[in-house]
Amino acid sequence: MLKLKNVHTYYDNIHALKGIDLVINRGEIVTLIGSNGAGKTTTLGTITGLLKPKTGKIFYNDKEMTGIIPGEIVKRGISLSPEGREVFPQLSIHDNLRLGAYTRKNKKEIEESYDMVYELFPRLKERKNQVSKTLSGGEQQMLAIARALMAKPEVLLLDEPSLGLSPNLVQMIFKLIKDINNLGTTILLVEQNAKMALRVADRAYVLETGKIIMEGDAKKLLNDENVKKAYLGNL
Repeated sequence: MLKLKNVHTYYDNIHALKGIDLVINRGEIVTLIGSNGAGKTTTLGTITGLLKPKTGKIFYNDKEMTGIIPGEIVKRGISLSPEGREVFPQLSIHDNLRLGAYTRKNKKEIEESYDMVYELFPRLKERKNQVSKTLSGGEQQMLAIARALMAKPEVLLLDEPSLGLSPNLVQMIFKLIKDINNLGTTILLVEQNAKMALRVADRAYVLETGKIIMEGDAKKLLNDENVKKAYLGNL
């Protein structure tokens, strides 16, 4: 469904991604784990067109989309919930969601998407007219994910959805990730909480200094001694 083939991405002279090969199949949750600076967010930025790879190719549904502008990528079915939430602070929850659907024209389908995200996130429905800057960190994270879902993506990219949240909220966010996947959305999850990410994912890639150093079944990687020592601490 989504493939990266030998992708190299640079920030000026910094070689951030060094020949990434990545495959996400329809219906999967795939997680990309690694330490700070490994290239996880760069990978998502390259997929979404925010960064242009110097070499390599990106394919989506068997069509190349390397170098396509971000808005067109959203129209094709790939949506991002960014690191740090990045909600529009002065706007209400409902208006944030409206902006998530900016590429869509069918009003009936957009209303159906509102119903869907409010069912997934009842806390947002209760506060839909509340200004977003007044929300808690967990509520803002829910809003960022819900806004990405308003684009009606086939593939949802999640960048550090549990960052800065309390343990209870982390559990809630990961349950929501599973629920979203069960509704038919394919997910690529970037997470520093490798333990939780591997528990929820089908497959995983381990990224280190811009290179994939390990890949495979997420549950097997969860029990791999090298992964435990490097990323999971004591289980």
